[in-house]
Amino acid sequence: MPDFRAWDIIKIPFPYTNRPVRERRPALVVAADGVLKLQGLLWVLMITSSENRPWSGDVAVSDLGMAGLPAPSVVRTAKIATIETKESERIGDLPDADRIAVSRYIQETMAGVVHDQPREQIRIQQDPHQA
Repeated sequence: MPDFRAWDIIKIPFPYTNRPVRERRPALVVAADGVLKLQGLLWVLMITSSENRPWSGDVAVSDLGMAGLPAPSVVRTAKIATIETKESERIGDLPDADRIAVSRYIQETMAGVVHDQPREQIRIQQDPHQA
C-alpha cells in the first residue's frame, strides 16, 4: 500500500457528483493516518484549474512547482471524496501558507456540522467508548 500523508498532492481517478465518470486529476490529501492504515482509504479535496468559476472556500495554490501542478490551480475545499489508494500517485506538496487557508475552511465547515447536532451525539462521536 502506498504511503501518503496529509498535504500530499496526488493524482487520482476523481469521482464526479453529477455524472458516473472518473477522470485522473490532482487532489489534496487531508486525512491519511487512521483511515489509510485501517481501511486503505484517503480523504481528499479536489484541485481544479483557477480558470474555472470560483467557489466559496477555494484556495489558490501559491507554488505550482512544489505542488507538482502544470497550471494555476485552486484547492476546492467544498469537494471532498473518500478514495482507495490503489490508483493514487504522489506528485507534490501543498505549500505551508496554503495549508493554513485550507485548514481554516475545513475547520469552519466541520464546526458547523458539529454545532448543529445535539450535545449527546457530539460526545458519542468524539469518544464512542464512553458510556
